[in-house]
Amino acid sequence: MLRVTEIEVCYSGIPVIHNVSLDVNRGELVTVVGSNGAGKSTLLKTIAGTLHPVKGSISFENEEIHHLSTPDIVRKGITYIPESRSIFGPLSVEENLELGAFILKDERVIKRNLEFVYTLFPRLAERRKQPGGTLSGGEQQMLAIGRGLMSTPKLLMLDEPSLGLMPKLVDEMLDAVAHLRSMGKTILLVEQNVRESLELADRGYVLQTGRTIDHGTGKELLNKDIIRKAFLGL
Repeated sequence: MLRVTEIEVCYSGIPVIHNVSLDVNRGELVTVVGSNGAGKSTLLKTIAGTLHPVKGSISFENEEIHHLSTPDIVRKGITYIPESRSIFGPLSVEENLELGAFILKDERVIKRNLEFVYTLFPRLAERRKQPGGTLSGGEQQMLAIGRGLMSTPKLLMLDEPSLGLMPKLVDEMLDAVAHLRSMGKTILLVEQNVRESLELADRGYVLQTGRTIDHGTGKELLNKDIIRKAFLGL
């Protein structure tokens, strides 16, 4: 479904991603792990079209997309949930969610997606009329993911969905990701909780200083020395 081929990405002319490649097949959960500054978020931003590679290519459903704008990439079926969440504070929870469906024209589909989000995150249903900016950090993360789901994405990209959350909410957030995976959603995940994300993942990639240094199934990577020593403290 998604193929990233030897891309190089620069900030102010300085390369920060070097010849990175990855694939995501339909229905897979693929995770990208690495230390802070490894280039994980930059990779997702480049796939989403907020950055563009200076070398290499990105294709989605056999069509090159690395030259497209973010709105056009969203219309192709890719939704990116940034770690910043980007909630519209003065707008209600429901208004924030409805903004996520801006590419849809069928009101029945929008209503169906809204009901799905409320089923996935009942807390949002309870707060549907509450301003988004008054929600807790965990609730805002639920809202950001819910808004991303409103466009019926073919590929959902999640950037650090558990960042800054208390342990109970981290478990709740990762349970929601696992539920989406069990429904057959295609997910590309960047997550600071390395063990949990690799246990969820079909496959994973390890980035270090902007380069792919390893890849394999989630189980294979959990047993690799580089993961055990660098991220699991073993």
